[in-house]
Amino acid sequence: MATSITAERGRPDALGATVEADGVHVAVVSENADAIELCLFDEAGTMETERLELPGHDGLTRFGFVPGLAEGARYGLRARGPFDPKNGHRFDHSKLLVDPYAVRLDRPFLYEPSLTAPPERELDSAAFLPRAIVTAPARDAEPLPFAPPGFTYELLVRAFSQADPDVSAELRGTISALAEPHYIDHLQRIGIDTIELMPLAAWIDEGHLTARNLTNAWGYNPITHMAPDPRLCPGGLAEIRRTVDALHARGMRVLLDVVFNHSGEGDDEGPTISYRGLDNRLYYAHEEERPDVLVNVTGTGNTFAAWKEPVARLFVDAARTWVETTGIDGFRYDLATVLGRFPDGFRDDAPYFSMIAEDPVLKDRIHLAEPWDIGMGGYQVGRFPKPFLEWQDRFRDDVRKFWRGEDGRVPGLATRLAGSADLYDRDGRKPSASVNFVAAHDGFSLADLVMHEHKHNEANGEGNRDGSNDNHSWNNGVEGPTDDPAIIAARGRDMRALLATLMVARGNPMIVAGDEFGRSQGGNNNGYAQDNEVTWLDWARADEALIAFTADLAALRRDHPALSADAFLTGSRLDDTALPDVVWRREDGAAMENGDWQDPGRRFLGMDLAAKGADGAPERALVYLNAGRDDAGVALPAPQPGRRWTLRLQSDWPGLEPRPLDPSAGLVVKARSVFVLVERTETD
Repeated sequence: MATSITAERGRPDALGATVEADGVHVAVVSENADAIELCLFDEAGTMETERLELPGHDGLTRFGFVPGLAEGARYGLRARGPFDPKNGHRFDHSKLLVDPYAVRLDRPFLYEPSLTAPPERELDSAAFLPRAIVTAPARDAEPLPFAPPGFTYELLVRAFSQADPDVSAELRGTISALAEPHYIDHLQRIGIDTIELMPLAAWIDEGHLTARNLTNAWGYNPITHMAPDPRLCPGGLAEIRRTVDALHARGMRVLLDVVFNHSGEGDDEGPTISYRGLDNRLYYAHEEERPDVLVNVTGTGNTFAAWKEPVARLFVDAARTWVETTGIDGFRYDLATVLGRFPDGFRDDAPYFSMIAEDPVLKDRIHLAEPWDIGMGGYQVGRFPKPFLEWQDRFRDDVRKFWRGEDGRVPGLATRLAGSADLYDRDGRKPSASVNFVAAHDGFSLADLVMHEHKHNEANGEGNRDGSNDNHSWNNGVEGPTDDPAIIAARGRDMRALLATLMVARGNPMIVAGDEFGRSQGGNNNGYAQDNEVTWLDWARADEALIAFTADLAALRRDHPALSADAFLTGSRLDDTALPDVVWRREDGAAMENGDWQDPGRRFLGMDLAAKGADGAPERALVYLNAGRDDAGVALPAPQPGRRWTLRLQSDWPGLEPRPLDPSAGLVVKARSVFVLVERTETD
């Protein structure tokens, strides 16, 4: 083992552990520590063999070079400094700390109450912490050229394959399972453009879950931001790269959900694992007048001080590591408002935003914000700077309210279908700035949305108090499962109508893995604590007809620019044509008037769409959405000369064969359904 360390060859600019031919550079940022020690372990990671104080000091960085240390060495850190909570300092030399820049860990994090022991107990935590492994990952991965996400598929890696008997036991629940050909075939069949992976970074269970014999199923409680969790990615970054390569080979992009808003160290009573021990005052946000009080706009007990350059730099370096080593095409940022927070509120010129806009690796990647947190001024939908795209909860709510049958919801629905110009028509943005969804991991699944009027989170152990109460859901007459064939049929009809609405709207549509085949979480709308059959996908019970319908929707959207053009619908005429890009129509075929828009009882909306086709000629599509309980007779507008209307999709009748229509005969749009008609030449 190494026995010496020197500052002479140290590299304060290379944070973490950097491998050279004859040793390893180590550098750590801490503004307030008196000293940082490098702790080395034996090959098994069991015995701590040496402690070497980092001798170099450059600004906020402590650093050193260890001759003879090599790739594969296991290490941790310890910090000396004041334990002075009133001033925000919580140094504790008895606690082993994980390097924030670690890129590989030898084991998962496990919550152990002794990790929270105060320094006066001098309880060494080394027995309970993973060791970082000195690693030099290959940094030559190639993401795909930039493009908007398109049809996006949010995916929880463990839940996706854990219950699938067609996957070998050793691969179930891992990132490698996603590269299995039958999964990629399925994703390609339903037309997916982009996979949005829920967090892969190494996380720790919350103490309150451990006390209830539950575990964190989602991974939104990270410690390290560059090291993958060994439970999901036992082969580390290289394993992720192989899966990304397999998806790229089929033309699918991959986004990674990152949690740059808080760490799993929790509140002041939480464990000391990394940032708290290295420099609590530097890494976390504190109340300005009370440095002993952590800011908690995340609901997890702590919030990163992302306005500080070293913290923002950590996140930029983490993002670069994922892109360069795995080929990830971009990121979805959990509670992304934190990244723009200063002590006095949100700013769109925050350090992280500026850094990625200038970074040669990151500036051309996809950056997708969840544009809210729970603090004052935390709701920032429509306000993130370029190049950020955004999850859009207003789309979710307006669509749900319309199909739930609430009064006065047609104007809001039209705004969302038209691309949400009220939020995004600025600074040259397009509808693709929005990722539209009717269901996401957080909330009801698509099937539960039409099966449950109320949440059922009792299994989470919080008395059903957790999870949102504002779901805009309905149950079609019975709460939960039923054997009534009429109710089952009504729920299937509503799911298809919701999916169809999503796919005919301007913007990027997103679904959650399993919603294409009717997955249910038993009414649990906060499944973060359910690493079990509640969240695991039940492939054996997949609704093949719903899968086929989803695939048909994706193909319809892909084949017809009138349904997917990246332009806001304004009613303006297309270039060199007499056709407006949209006419909003009533049942009688006339254009909607002010009185129609203001009618609270209206449950029907028609969209007469036009866009330039691949050959430059205009093409049209008609979309009718009927959320009423009665069928609606519709008068069709005349098609373009030499063309005729073809009924291409009818959500109440999946598997419908396209059929030409006689405009003079009209059309009956069934209750609780979406109809899509397209123009075809008379000879087609």
